[in-house]
Amino acid sequence: MAPITSLLLVDKPVGVTSFSSLSPIKREIERKVGHAGTLDKFAHGLMIVLTGNMTKLNTIFSTLDKKYRATFEFGKITDTLDPEGEVTATGSIPTLEEIQSAIDEHFIGPIDQIPPKYSAIHVNGKRAYSLVRAGKEVELISREITIYSIEIIDYEPPFLTLTIHCSKGTYIRSLARDIAAMCGTVAYVSALERTHIGPYCVTESVDAHNKEMVIESVSNTKNLLHRLGCMGTVIVSKEAIIPLSHGNLPKEEYIMKRMISKESKYAIVESQEKEMLAIVNLDLEDNRKIVSSVAILK
Repeated sequence: MAPITSLLLVDKPVGVTSFSSLSPIKREIERKVGHAGTLDKFAHGLMIVLTGNMTKLNTIFSTLDKKYRATFEFGKITDTLDPEGEVTATGSIPTLEEIQSAIDEHFIGPIDQIPPKYSAIHVNGKRAYSLVRAGKEVELISREITIYSIEIIDYEPPFLTLTIHCSKGTYIRSLARDIAAMCGTVAYVSALERTHIGPYCVTESVDAHNKEMVIESVSNTKNLLHRLGCMGTVIVSKEAIIPLSHGNLPKEEYIMKRMISKESKYAIVESQEKEMLAIVNLDLEDNRKIVSSVAILK
């Protein structure tokens, strides 16, 4: 598969881990492959997959907000807060009015959320889920997240279907638990789809097992990067290419053209033949000058 360094939008199926879902791509390119944002095994939907040196952009993509379509089942809760766990308690079924009131009053805007104990968060150097499975007590601290919107799509008790627009770090399983608690009952997430990450939609994603679709989508990497909004373009002369491949930023006399807006935090450095060479950081205070490289792509 070429080019090796790329950004892909992949549709993770239900029943596989985020890590395992990348196996078909890893077999094809035989290079480093990573993803920005884990999906639980029971969930499906959009994953951003980064290959080669593009994996160095993980910190950029992991900060993007996300949208989900979820189904909560009220009246029971599992130890994992998802359908793979054991039922640990039961409760009443709230009315639609009670659920809507709880959401409107307590779950829009910045909120503190305690992650599920069955999560990949590190506790004293170990994953929380590993400690729980080993029978150890785990106490996780709350963290601030932001819920931008929640829209109820359908309620056929005990099943509530809703869409959620939230910041990075939000656990939908915790949200189900907490909304139910505010209604005086319990709930878990019975189904979950991630529909959006930042400007990207699951309808644009490909099946990782479909080699032809994956190869075709690789060529769209540059367009996907520009859709971030914070990504500009700097075109350099041929004299800058070799030094840049060794990590040296292009000299001012080698910069042929800048296409940068006030929103640009980063830029794609391209050759005059439109080949991507690097992703660089821009100085927000000093006229968007190049200050460091994020990833050398060539």
